[in-house]
Amino acid sequence: MAQRDAVFPAGRHDLYTSQTYSAAIRSNDLLFVSGQVGSRSDGSPEPDFEAQVRLAFANLEATLQAGGCGLDDIVDVTTFHTDPENQFGTIMTVKAKSSPEAPYPNWTAIGVNWLAGFDFEIKVIARIPGRILPA
Repeated sequence: MAQRDAVFPAGRHDLYTSQTYSAAIRSNDLLFVSGQVGSRSDGSPEPDFEAQVRLAFANLEATLQAGGCGLDDIVDVTTFHTDPENQFGTIMTVKAKSSPEAPYPNWTAIGVNWLAGFDFEIKVIARIPGRILPA
């Protein structure tokens, strides 16, 4: 049976505890990161869309680091958008700074009509570098 450990970025454990889920789960050599949004430290949405996307990526990076990964270790991305047609340019500009060169992770983008007050969410699966699997 695969071992799984909950992972939380520094300073945000209470937010996840109150919502009853983990920021990420580490299982063997993979890190499964829950959807990250552009939330401020109190959990409220950042109102400016571009700033919200940048903050979502910053929250993602903090969660990856807590799990022993970085942005380069991402293998699978799923993003959720409340207005994909009008938001995609901004998202691609922010994304380009976090994944500037190939090989890029695979990516699925999904249009949704509700994200609990947010307009963008990103969840990923990353491979943990140097993690040795049990025999």
